[in-house]
Parts: sequence; C-alpha cells; structure tokens
Amino acid sequence: MILTVSAGYSKRVNVIRAYIDLMKLRVVELLIITTLPAMVLAEKGLPSFGLVAATLIGGTLAAGSSNAFNMVIETETDKLMARTSKRPLVVGSVTRVQAIVFASLIGIISLVIFEQFTTTLATLLTALAIFYYVVIYTIILKPNTSQNIVWGGAAGCMPVLIGWAAVTGSLTWVPVAFFFVVFFWTPPHFWALAIKYKEDYSAAGIPMLPSVASQSNVISQMWFHTIAMVVASAAMIQLAGLPVWAFCATVLLGALFTFQLFALKENSDNYNKVAAGIFHWSITYLSLFSVLLVAAQLLSA
Repeated sequence: MILTVSAGYSKRVNVIRAYIDLMKLRVVELLIITTLPAMVLAEKGLPSFGLVAATLIGGTLAAGSSNAFNMVIETETDKLMARTSKRPLVVGSVTRVQAIVFASLIGIISLVIFEQFTTTLATLLTALAIFYYVVIYTIILKPNTSQNIVWGGAAGCMPVLIGWAAVTGSLTWVPVAFFFVVFFWTPPHFWALAIKYKEDYSAAGIPMLPSVASQSNVISQMWFHTIAMVVASAAMIQLAGLPVWAFCATVLLGALFTFQLFALKENSDNYNKVAAGIFHWSITYLSLFSVLLVAAQLLSA
C-alpha cells in the first residue's frame, strides 16, 4: 500500500515538473530582470506591490505559454539535439494535446491578469509578444534564416515595453531605447551559447549563425551588436535623465563586455571556452545594467 501511494505521488510530481519544464522558467528569469527596472523608470520610483506582482506573474505566464508552444512546434527537431532531447514532449512526460491545452490556458490567464490589473496597452503588447515568438520566430524565422535570433529576439525585448505600459498605459522613447538595448544584447548572448551547440543545430537543420557561418563572420556580427548595445545603453541613460555617475557606470559595463570579445579569436584552441565565458558575462551585464537603472532612478527620485 505504501509503495503504491509513493509511486502515485512520484508520478504526480514528475507530471508537475514536466509542465514547469514546458515553461522554461530559467529563460523567463531574464525577462523579469528587464521588466522591473522598466516599471521603476516609468513610475520614477517604486510602483505598487500589487501592480508589480500582477505584471511579473502575468509576464511569467505569457513567457511560459510562448515557450510551451515553442516546444510543441519543435518536438521533432528537439529529438535530434542532445541539448533538448530530455524535454517533456520528447520523452513523453506530457502529450502534445496536453501541452497545447496548458500553453493556451496559461496564455489566456496571463492576458486576463494584464487586462484586469494593469492596462489595455500592456495586455495588447503581451498578446503581440506571444504571437511574435510563436509564429514569427519559431515557425517562420528560426528554421529559415541565420538571422533568426536577430529579428526573432524582438519578442524577448517586449517585457520592457510591457513593464512601462503596465505603469503608464503609454510608451515614450525611454522604453524604446531599453527595447534596443535588449535587442542588440540578444544576438551576442545567444550566439555565444550557440557556438557550443552548433553541432546540435546542424543535426536538427536549424541555420543558427555559428552552425552555418565562418568564425570570422560570427565574431564580426557579435562585435557589431555589442557596440550597438553599448550605444543604446548610454542613450537610454541620457533619455531617462539619470545622473552622470549612472552614465559613467554604463560606459564601464559596456567596456567590460567588449573586453570579453577581444579574447574570441578565429581558429583559437579555446574558442568554445571563451564563447561560454561571453555567454555568462552577457547575463551578468544585463543583470547589472538593470540593477544600475533601478538604483539610479531611486537615488535620484
């Protein structure tokens, strides 16, 4: 009897874990990192706890919905990649129908939360973000162009617009500049990871840039987007009217990021290792920049 109960409990836990895995919450963390500072800048201080909670919960569910739909669409290619071969739909932890119902349900709940507790503009932007990620990126761009993450990455930039709109119900040049910070940050961040898994992408027939282009081409494009990211970051500080020290700190952060790229040399023995370091530093950059924005706004309020 005890063994039967234990087996039943373990099965339920595994199913719950599978649904959580469908949402790819580790990726969602990065979206939250940019949503909160956008809200603080829009409020020019701390927004109400209720508004922040509704926006972050709604945003988490929206991103989780997008990610779940992504897994439904990419089940067959996920089977071909070692990195994704343990995903719930691949191993059969949940069925395709269950995943579609789950993705649809949390997507609808997300939009209801935004409409009830934030603003109509934030709700519309959230719906657009889900559509863009699922249809434009996953279905159209990802399997057909090596620039997939460049244009498809726009979906990951939407939380800054959503966070701002949740507070004000409108948009200004400040969240637009923040949008471009994340837009230009995304390619070097993702390509640095894709360098490690380029064989996986080749096996799945996905034309991710590192798997179809020369190392020199990849490095050049990473440099272009990194410099554009630093310029967008500095411009955002100016547009937001933040203190000079925040501008200097932003330039320093940008210099540290670009310094990482100098170590990425074509045909070097540690090419993959350096790329992995850039991937991790890119997360540090976005996190520190977001903390900087919040601190600068609160200290200057």
